[in-house]
Amino acid sequence: MDAAVERYLLLGLRLGRHVDGLVDAYYGPPELAARVEAEELVAPTRLVEDAEALVDDLEDGWLGDQARGLRTYAGVLARERLSYADEVEGCYGVRPVLGDEAAYAAAHERLDELLPDGDSLLDRYNRWRESEVVPAERIVPLAGEVVALLRDRTAAIVELPGGEGVELEAVRDEPWWAFNYYEGDLRSRVVVNVDTLTTTDDLTELAAHEVYPGHHTERAVKEQRLVREQGLLAEAIQLVPTPQSLVAEGIAETGPGLVLDDDTRAALSGLFEREGLPWDPRRGWEIREARTPLRRVGVDAALLLHEGGATAEEAQAHVERWALSTPTQAAQSVRFVTDPTWRAYSITYSAGRRLCGAYVAGDPARFRRLLSEEVRVGELLAGVSSGA
Repeated sequence: MDAAVERYLLLGLRLGRHVDGLVDAYYGPPELAARVEAEELVAPTRLVEDAEALVDDLEDGWLGDQARGLRTYAGVLARERLSYADEVEGCYGVRPVLGDEAAYAAAHERLDELLPDGDSLLDRYNRWRESEVVPAERIVPLAGEVVALLRDRTAAIVELPGGEGVELEAVRDEPWWAFNYYEGDLRSRVVVNVDTLTTTDDLTELAAHEVYPGHHTERAVKEQRLVREQGLLAEAIQLVPTPQSLVAEGIAETGPGLVLDDDTRAALSGLFEREGLPWDPRRGWEIREARTPLRRVGVDAALLLHEGGATAEEAQAHVERWALSTPTQAAQSVRFVTDPTWRAYSITYSAGRRLCGAYVAGDPARFRRLLSEEVRVGELLAGVSSGA
């Protein structure tokens, strides 16, 4: 194994011992994991030194980007004086800014046109969602059927490695809606927080985001092509505070638009109809697209909390107002951006969608490259800047 790669893996594993969930997945050499687990906890200040030395020794490239993200996060653990915006930019390569409330207002106007008549926009939106709700006990079984259908559509875009697969299970009381635990050996375990109201439209998006052609697809394809075939062991670890995460969320946010074509929607409509569940695919898609600008409101909440001096109540009120969230949903959003593991992560969804969406531009070949190669955030940013 290349010495720099070994140092990177050890650095990531050692950081992961400080914060639960920081190591999103690891299927590299087991002896390294065993070594880190057996040793004494390495102080954050020492991890800062190790990260800086690694960055200095690496050439400019994909691995250097990831190492810089870890250097930033090690500094956070070591309580360095670092603004929230600097933390986010250091980890992910993009700088957070407050959203444009005029764009949020325009999104509300579009939703006003799409949603059924009623009282407040929030009430109308929630009433529409409640009309398409999936009972909690049926979420996971039905998600399995949606996943099977989307797998066939994804296989037409990228060759899926033999033996890949996914298991679905229900969980409760989490700060997120769904999560993919990639376990290596081409397998994922996807958990769904059934405490969260889930509609038929949500279920479709969930299956596409977490499994096909989203997180599971990316990890399985990269494990096969990069780790097994090319020996790129740095890909055998996924670490939350790195640019790798932004690209991963960008893939998961962009992928649904490539597989959810008219034929797929018709097949899904038939599935939901047989289950006795309502789904209006066209209306659902239009409402989801209209809400796209509102998906960055979580970044606002984080900036208001960590840089603007806002209280949790004020941040929650901002989310309620602009994201059309109930108090419970808004409180969950605030919980996410104050969690030690996830506080900087909220930018990966909106920025990842913007950068990967602009890069792919509906081209399956470009999406296939994101799924199977190491693509740097800097390359995506340069493409947006140049208009490419």
